[in-house]
Amino acid sequence: MESKAYKPAERLSSVSEYYFSRKLKEVAQMNAEGKDVISLGIGSPDMPPSPETIQTLCQESQKPNTHGYQPYVGIPELREGMAYFYKRWYDVDLDPKTEIQPLLGSKEGILHVTLAFVNPGDKVLVPNPGYPTYTSLSKILGAEIINYDLREDNNWYPDFDALEQMDLSGVKLMWTNYPNMPTGAQATKELYEKLVDFARRHHLIVVNDNPYSLILNEHPLSILQVEGAKECCIEFNSMSKSQNMPGWRVGWISTNAQFIQWILKVKSNVDSGMFRPLQLAAAQAFHNPDEWHRDFNRTLYGNRRRLAEQILRTLGCTWDEKQVGMFLWGRIPDSLENVEDLTERVLHEARVFIVPGFIFGSNGSRYVRISLCATEEKLQESLFRIEKI
Repeated sequence: MESKAYKPAERLSSVSEYYFSRKLKEVAQMNAEGKDVISLGIGSPDMPPSPETIQTLCQESQKPNTHGYQPYVGIPELREGMAYFYKRWYDVDLDPKTEIQPLLGSKEGILHVTLAFVNPGDKVLVPNPGYPTYTSLSKILGAEIINYDLREDNNWYPDFDALEQMDLSGVKLMWTNYPNMPTGAQATKELYEKLVDFARRHHLIVVNDNPYSLILNEHPLSILQVEGAKECCIEFNSMSKSQNMPGWRVGWISTNAQFIQWILKVKSNVDSGMFRPLQLAAAQAFHNPDEWHRDFNRTLYGNRRRLAEQILRTLGCTWDEKQVGMFLWGRIPDSLENVEDLTERVLHEARVFIVPGFIFGSNGSRYVRISLCATEEKLQESLFRIEKI
């Protein structure tokens, strides 16, 4: 029988397979060959949620009436927990009924927000370097990507003078991400004030992605602390990092009630509500005591960070000690022609996977990123292997 020629949708021609999807296949193949690669790549917390969180999930799952479909807007207990999180850590008041929308992880929310606000051909401001999904999903949906530079000599902040010189007609969204991934730069209240003012004057929406604010950070901030920010800003947050729950896929959006309704129009046509026991367990996790957050989000990552710094020092890299978050971002030596000369040698000779910064944009081409989501033993072994080569 003659086979038919199938072709994918044209939108796929604008994107490639996600770097980590592709590279981790190579790492898996090396491990299958017995090479025992240590991955310092993805920021997936390797410790469990609090015992109370897991206990709540187990107890609720045993009830016979908890297994049906759930509301698209999330159950009240979860939304109230998310509002409590914002009050507890940022002193921001949110109406849990109208100003919060739970998500199946922030990555899903990037899709929903873009669908809700951006028509094909509209422009989206994306940071360079920045999370690759801001670019890839915008491309898939037909938006025009306008990169704006983040540079080390400007603390990895937007250059507002340069932004003002751009043609901003047709720009609908501006993606920001603080504490920044991959650079670890922390926002300031002044930076958030400038972003809110920029959004107002140019009638665009700033979307701030904020999942790292509790990691190695004594002073967490939110863009919603700025007066009037809810009118022109959307903020993502997540339980993946600060509550050790990456595989649970619980994130949320905080913004004004009108924006929430538009985003819900998209979400309710794309997916469904989360498993009820999972939502109740997530609501419990928002009440983890300060000691739990200190032990995991500061002490544990602080110990790992010191080992990661030794790895960068061994590689001849330099870094900003003020970084926060669960990665360490380092500049490679000037003597190296390109970053893959370093990362590929480390992978194939030391059998340690670290991430080349170019995957986050051209402004990351002289940098590497090390994840702190590995035990101290793994980091110590990585250091030993790298010292040998």
